Amino acid sequence: MDVFHGLLSGFEVALSLHGLLFVLIGVTVGTFIGMIPGLGPITAIAVMIPITYGMDPALALLLMAGVYYGAAYGGASSSILLNAPGTSEAVATSFDGYPMAKQGKAGKALATAAIASFFGGTISIIFLTFLAPTLAKVAISFGPPEYFALMLMGLTALSSLSDGSTIKALISATIGFMIATVGIDSQTGTPRFTFGNAHLLEGIDFLVLALGLFALAEVTSLIITRKEKVGKSNTIGSLKLTKNDFKEITPTVGRQSVLGFVIGVLPGAGGTIASFLAYISEKKLSKNPDEFGKGAIRGVAAPESANNAASGGAFVPLLSLGIPGSGTTAVMLGALMVLGIQPGPLLMGDHPDVFWGVIASMYIGNILLLVLNLPLIPYISKVLKVPRPLLTSLVIVFCLIGVYGISFSTFDLFLLLGFGVLGYIMRLVHFPASPLLLAFILGGMMEQSFRQALTISNGSLSIFFTNPIACVLIIIAFASFLVPIFKTLRRKAKVDQSVDM
Repeated sequence: MDVFHGLLSGFEVALSLHGLLFVLIGVTVGTFIGMIPGLGPITAIAVMIPITYGMDPALALLLMAGVYYGAAYGGASSSILLNAPGTSEAVATSFDGYPMAKQGKAGKALATAAIASFFGGTISIIFLTFLAPTLAKVAISFGPPEYFALMLMGLTALSSLSDGSTIKALISATIGFMIATVGIDSQTGTPRFTFGNAHLLEGIDFLVLALGLFALAEVTSLIITRKEKVGKSNTIGSLKLTKNDFKEITPTVGRQSVLGFVIGVLPGAGGTIASFLAYISEKKLSKNPDEFGKGAIRGVAAPESANNAASGGAFVPLLSLGIPGSGTTAVMLGALMVLGIQPGPLLMGDHPDVFWGVIASMYIGNILLLVLNLPLIPYISKVLKVPRPLLTSLVIVFCLIGVYGISFSTFDLFLLLGFGVLGYIMRLVHFPASPLLLAFILGGMMEQSFRQALTISNGSLSIFFTNPIACVLIIIAFASFLVPIFKTLRRKAKVDQSVDM
């Protein structure tokens, strides 16, 4: 079956009355779940498994896929309005989205997020339609050395996430690495840095750290400095994007959608890494990098287009190889197996309605999400009209409920408060929190890939240089780390010369 015949059969499934209904339910539920801190797409899809039991497999996958990319859309709202990321994929959106909201541009930030998400999702679906089998072969060629090199490349860009001091960014990253090592060592089973506390054996949850460093730190700052500028911070502003805005974000959305899709294809990488790498690379490419972190529209468009493109990319290894590309697709893999469907190379031939149905539903789902989200922006933005004391109280309550809902552990609540205090202290001494979070995300995967690669090579580091892909990525990583240092040294030399003259 060629691509066009396959797509036509897929649209027959997706455009049926049941198909449209399930896509609409999926994207609506996903959008609202994405807005609530603590409830991510994994939780939503896990809840859907008993509901979909006994259903037609194609319709069940349509519903779960809708929840998945709907949550990627919804996560931006709480990031932009409250600096409380609803999902891990939306953390990078808060770097510029929240400053825009504080400047009275919440409407523009939310509209930018919705439009970037739409185009990111659509571009990824086009790639998924035509390149799935080819890209699946590329994805499977990535082993531990390549993954380590990829994570290293992400970490060498840490200086881009700092407000000026690279040293402070590196110190923040070191703290992030230290936090990532807490828990049971996955290879030896040895407890590390748990100090005899059973609650730390499973490590520290990403959401506890993210909500503490961003949401609680922001709330603490608002409570302590009561003379907060209220002039613009509670206004929604215009939803319209000007011609200049479109001109600015169009190339950003294009390149970061491609990057997000490629990262999404790699098993285990996912939308969180894609959004961070997109934000970092966009800042490096910008002629005015100082604008980032202060309300740059490209700082919202880049991570939003990338994390939605990564959602589409994650379906490539799932549908073509039966390998989950992210935590969410791992749950979907289990759900499909419960329904008697085995994703993999034979899926396209044995169950074309499932394979092409889910791809066709993504085209429809992205349009539905745009139609659903843009009219809702004025209503979602009204959260800014809530009186400041009530709003800060609600953010604290949502954070506590979100964290407690993951593990039902009061210990995690104390951790959340601890990270809130840490985040506030870091603000006071001007240490950036984002490098800490990025190092925490990449730290565990980087360590595991490094140790697996050394196990394969019997302890020889040559595996990273004899492998072509890993070697190229490591060279890029060192270049991205050294180039800013040389630029700084050259700038200082010019200043010294001008002083001498």
